[in-house]
Amino acid sequence: MAKFTYRMQNILDIKIKLENQAKIAYATASRQLAEEQEKLREILMRRAGYERKSKELVNGTLDIQEIRECKRAIDVMKSLQRAQMMKVHAAEKTLEMARIELNRVMVERKTHEKLRERAFEEFKQEIAQAESKEIDELVSYNYHEG
Repeated sequence: MAKFTYRMQNILDIKIKLENQAKIAYATASRQLAEEQEKLREILMRRAGYERKSKELVNGTLDIQEIRECKRAIDVMKSLQRAQMMKVHAAEKTLEMARIELNRVMVERKTHEKLRERAFEEFKQEIAQAESKEIDELVSYNYHEG
């Protein structure tokens, strides 16, 4: 029996490799986003702690130096928070781009797999037609012999 070979198998193999690379890139971007979000959460918690401490200092005995230090720390936390929010936003954009790329390569791979399936179906039909023709020839030969 004839063996099926897909003439664009090497392209399909490349598409599968590209999809795997895109999956890795997506996972990396997702992990990076999670890390940046965690850093932002930590900054927000530190800022909230400084704000709590500032309120306690204002309500308790007034230590001007410590209040100023606390206010400066809050300002530093605000700027860190803004910077970290920008990093989170950049990580979100990177993740979205990785998702779009992954989706694109998955569509390409599926397209080539469908082309391969169609080629295989055509191959099976050709084999069936060849077998049918061979059977017809045998029957015709036997009929004329007999």
